[in-house]
Order: sequence, then C-alpha cells, then structure tokens
Amino acid sequence: MFGVYGAGGRRGGVVAGCAVLALTGLTGCGGDDDSGKGGAGRSPAASQTASTAPSGGALTEARLTALAFTDGERAGTLTASEYALDGPLGDAYTADPAVCQPLVSLAGDVSGHEPVAQVQRKADKPEEMLGVTVDVTLRSYGDGEAAKVMESLERAGRDCAGGLTEERAVARARYEKVEPASLPAFADEADDAQAYRFTVLDVKGKLKLYEYLTVLRSGPTTLAFRAEVLGTEDIGGVPEDVMAAQWRKFRAGQA
Repeated sequence: MFGVYGAGGRRGGVVAGCAVLALTGLTGCGGDDDSGKGGAGRSPAASQTASTAPSGGALTEARLTALAFTDGERAGTLTASEYALDGPLGDAYTADPAVCQPLVSLAGDVSGHEPVAQVQRKADKPEEMLGVTVDVTLRSYGDGEAAKVMESLERAGRDCAGGLTEERAVARARYEKVEPASLPAFADEADDAQAYRFTVLDVKGKLKLYEYLTVLRSGPTTLAFRAEVLGTEDIGGVPEDVMAAQWRKFRAGQA
C-alpha cells in the first residue's frame, strides 16, 4: 500500500518506496505485496501455456496476459506497466484476525484461494513518485473458487469493519476502519463487485492514511484494483477511468 508500505502499487517497487518512506518517516518497509510470487507479478504456480486447459473454465496465464494492460498502455489518466523485478509477494502480508486476510492480500499463498493463473500490473504517473498508484491484478480460478473469493472478501468487510492489524516482514500496520466504498458505474456488468475504503494508521500510530480496494468478478476471473497515495490525502476511491479501461479490455477480449 503506497501510503503505508512500499509502493507500486502498494508494496511492489519496494526499493524506491522505502527510500521515500525512510525520508518521510511514514512507515517501515517489509516484503512486497498482494500477488503470488513470480516475474512481472505473475505466480509461477499459476503459470500456464496457451494450450493448457485449466479446470473449471479458468483462463490460462497466457490468456490473462492478453486481457491485461500492456506495458506503457494508457489506463485512464495513468500509465500501466509491468513490475520491473519480481512483483509483489503476497505471502509477506497477513492479517490479524485471520478472517480479515482478503482485505490485506488475496494472494493464493495466504488467502486460502489459489488461482490457476495470475497477472499483475500497476498504473501510475511514473514522473510522480508521490502520486496515485493502482495495483491491477487479474486472477482466474477453477471449480467455482472465484465466487468463494468474493464470499471471503464480503465476510472480511463485514467482520473487520472495526479494524484489523496487518502483519508485515519487519513492521505492522493498524487498519482503524473498513468501510464500504462506491462501486464503479459499470459494476452491474460484473457477476459480483465489492469496494472498500480503509483508514490506516502509520506505524507510529499518528497519521491517518486512506486506501481503496475494488474487486470485480466475471465468471472464474477476478479483477482487483487497489489504490493508494504516499501521504495523508484521501483520493476518494480507485480511479474509475483506470478500472473502466481494464474492464473494457477484459470484456472485449472475452467476447
């Protein structure tokens, strides 16, 4: 999460993010973020060739890649890119109590819902280190697992409204509040959609930071968007033009 953690979105891009955070004193830095392990934000466990047919109608990694933003593609007012190194590592971020885990990371390693394939991108303005960053993660599941992911997320949003603790490699963050957030205008096109606003305290417990999570489900695939900014500004939600651009590309490719 950009405001609280490392970067790019959230805890990817840790080297640059930690350098800034060390100067600002906003937070400690740990591992990386909200995806499985692997290059460019892809999970090696989820790696699939285009000719492989996953179970339950899940999409292959090659198919997800074709439906995701490409490096340098415009994503609303932001620009999409792949992660330069390994991408976020979701198993570095866990929640206490455990029921809150989907709000922290939906990575298969820690969420209990292992995707068949996964592709992750970030959207930002590369020239604005302190600007908005959006994690964009496409995950495809087999055997009805995507619907279970959304059920777990809904339960977490309800049971963790009063707060939770995010455990990181070398620090922890306190979510003071979890609230429903506005869904994008096109959300009724999805099979399921949820959106949340997080009020998070910095590691010193003094500053309030705001982050947003929106997750859409289309059949066996989820599209997750997490937005943050390095600082105390409340950006009001995940930029809808970023979500709309990815949703349109995903739906067009599916059609």
